Amino acid sequence: MGEARDDPRVFIVEPDQRGVIPLTAFHIPTRLRRTIRKDVFVVRVDTAFTSVLDACAAPAPGREDTWINGPIRSLYLELHARGFAHSIECWRDEVLVGGLYGVTLGGAFFGESMFSRATDASKVALAHLVARLRLGGWRLLDAQFRTPHLDQFGLIETPQSTYLRMLGTALRATPDKTVLTRPLTGEEAVTYALQPTTQAS
Repeated sequence: MGEARDDPRVFIVEPDQRGVIPLTAFHIPTRLRRTIRKDVFVVRVDTAFTSVLDACAAPAPGREDTWINGPIRSLYLELHARGFAHSIECWRDEVLVGGLYGVTLGGAFFGESMFSRATDASKVALAHLVARLRLGGWRLLDAQFRTPHLDQFGLIETPQSTYLRMLGTALRATPDKTVLTRPLTGEEAVTYALQPTTQAS
């Protein structure tokens, strides 16, 4: 992480309690399920990674600064170019209104940041991500830190020692990465997010 947008230094954060969203116990609030099923947004993957990254780093109410500084931005762009970093994007009328990005290694997906410029956009992106992770055989969704925003989806705090064991198992998995970019309707996203499977159909 960076201390601030204009601070070029990068440091490693290793929390005692890690925020993890269990892929086998993901929760979608009832109202949000209806929104996802209505396909209010067009959900795309990896069509605007740089725009998602920059939107996550942009100032927002309650978050005037960012940990995404220049070196970190360059690192994520390189990871995306190499196929390790991905963006889940919500579009409305061809305008990017929300999304998230993260890094995948083995069967672990590390959610890095999200943004929303329309009601529920980042939440819809998260549900679509989880649907693809379940469908493709991922084992771990690392959300890093607990927040009220993520609590509603079933996030749990995991001691670092337990997390490292979970991570070791996940890194040995070989998910079907083609599933990440597979188009899904809102109905399919809700179904796969709430009914775990490791087989793509």
